[in-house]
Amino acid sequence: MGIVAGLDSSPDFTRIVVCDTDTGAVLRQGYAPHPVESPAGGGRPSDVDPQAWLLSLGEAAGGGLLEGVQAIGVSAQQNAVVPLDAQGNTVRPAMVGGDKRTQVAAADLVDALGGREAWAQAVGCVPQAAQPVTKLRWMARTEPENAQRTAILLQAHDWLVWQLLGRPVRRTTDRGGASGTGYWSAATGGYRPDLVELALGHQVMLPEVIGPADAAGTTPEGLLISVGTGETMAAAFGLGIGLGDAVVSLGASGSVMAVHPEALVDGSGMITALADATGMHLPVVTTLNAVRTLRGAAELLGLPDLESLSDLAMKSTPGSHGLVLLPYLEGERTPNLPHTAGTLAGLRRESMKAEHLARAAFEGMLCGLADALDVLRGRGVEVRRVFLLGPAAELPAVQAAAPALFGTQVVVPQPADYAAIGAARQAAWALGASQGTLDVRNPPVWQGAVAQVLEPGDELAVGQAVRQQFVAVREQTHPGAL
Repeated sequence: MGIVAGLDSSPDFTRIVVCDTDTGAVLRQGYAPHPVESPAGGGRPSDVDPQAWLLSLGEAAGGGLLEGVQAIGVSAQQNAVVPLDAQGNTVRPAMVGGDKRTQVAAADLVDALGGREAWAQAVGCVPQAAQPVTKLRWMARTEPENAQRTAILLQAHDWLVWQLLGRPVRRTTDRGGASGTGYWSAATGGYRPDLVELALGHQVMLPEVIGPADAAGTTPEGLLISVGTGETMAAAFGLGIGLGDAVVSLGASGSVMAVHPEALVDGSGMITALADATGMHLPVVTTLNAVRTLRGAAELLGLPDLESLSDLAMKSTPGSHGLVLLPYLEGERTPNLPHTAGTLAGLRRESMKAEHLARAAFEGMLCGLADALDVLRGRGVEVRRVFLLGPAAELPAVQAAAPALFGTQVVVPQPADYAAIGAARQAAWALGASQGTLDVRNPPVWQGAVAQVLEPGDELAVGQAVRQQFVAVREQTHPGAL
């Protein structure tokens, strides 16, 4: 029985878990905030000195936390770009955010390659404000001297792995992290250096993409470091999702992702074709409006918090007495309606009650996410159960409506550091593979997340009727949008 560690370097903190290699049981953990805040504003991407990630890591690992650990896996925030010069020194702080100026760079890149479909065919995604390829274009336009000095590109987890190994000549990354850059294709498994040149103006060195169970290297002390991956892929791996599973994340905006055996090329750009941390694929569909819909409804109704909104919604009935909210409050990505607004339909004298509007907000949010799920189902992605993540997943109104509206079993995992756990599981896999005790094609089987399981049951027919009511209003208001 050995122990391994997983560290997750998120935008604000580093969290480390030390796990039993065989079962995945968390034995001890550490935490430290990043020592500097990301200075946003000024109309430019947020800049962070990557040394802050190392300082935070060192603090989180204090007190002998890593004593006896045989291998470490690294998960880190996605979309962060660390531009290095030919000697491996940072050219400028890491670019970790996206803003209006990078939105201009994204649109610029879309046009430069010939449209959204050209990008979807090339790398499985259309440039967005926060994506690495967009930041390169922004740097080339705004900081041409820095762009010219850039000789090597790493992402956050690549850079941390490289530092832990003592900055070796060989620099590595994984399929999951590479698939979000905008210059690596999950479908072909290869880089598109021409797209780096299109964005930055010249060629650079890119990290070698190695297998999910491969080790990036071993420290002088004999500590094995696995390849690492992005936070999304690490969290999916930590949750233990596989074929037939989808994950719905409830943040201010929402995302739906599922495990699939092949990359999905989507000319509309609604599906982003990411790779996962196991050798499979992780198609993702995002919505701009999830919990922000609930917060807006709570403010409108003068309620102090989402718990109060949930309590009020539970006083209504499925279908919200005929009220339907299309929750496109910030415009929408799925369906692609960037300049639209929300719609409240079905107003009658008897439906004009606070509890019906509260329920319509929950149903509208969940139906919007069900639309995103259906985009994946429509492309042959099997969905037998849905993992529901985020604090809002605990709300009774969400749990009451989600199984019937999604038309499947819903699993609500207990809050845990799933990205760090996923990184630790990857470390255990690389360690086992290096010792010949684990197959490089099959990750270690760890105990699953502790979770609440919700079934649609007798509510399924009612939920599907509510869903049809939503679809009818969407089609009438935005014909052919999906």
